[in-house]
Amino acid sequence: MNEMSELKRQEEQAASNEHDTQKGKYMTFKSGNEYFGLEIQYVNEIIQFQAITAIPETEDYIKGLINLRGKVIPVVDVRLRFKQEPFEYNDRTCIIVINVKSMMVGLIVEKIAEVVEIKEENILPPPSIGRADKSHHKYVYGIGKVGNTVKLLLDPDKLLNDDDLTVMEQANDMVLEEE
Repeated sequence: MNEMSELKRQEEQAASNEHDTQKGKYMTFKSGNEYFGLEIQYVNEIIQFQAITAIPETEDYIKGLINLRGKVIPVVDVRLRFKQEPFEYNDRTCIIVINVKSMMVGLIVEKIAEVVEIKEENILPPPSIGRADKSHHKYVYGIGKVGNTVKLLLDPDKLLNDDDLTVMEQANDMVLEEE
């Protein structure tokens, strides 16, 4: 019994160490003139832009579904989600596949910047000034200071509301039924 508890303790410590190595690390990307950051723990992978199957009667920022190695994943255009001007997709455009509320979702971004480490003491709350005209600030939980620049840190759970997730799950179910 003692050997089993020691193995369990080691597994928990390994899981904790993995989480610790990701703590404070952010995947940053460009959208419009601003740079945003997502905690690395939410990021599953980054893929090249690919063909998207549209979902009828959804919000304009929900671009549709992609097939990623047999798994159907809904895709959201970050610029449109933040009510920015649409942009033409190009060879720098990619999709960040993240895990939101135990669902895989793709975020279309203009370009990936880098992975940066931002210590907690360098994260400030978002300013309340001018919030009315900056609708994307409701998705921002903090401002990360990185050298002489700042990154707007996103809360992935707020990028999609419950209605969006329901629509995406229903579309996903329909695709699975067709197969």
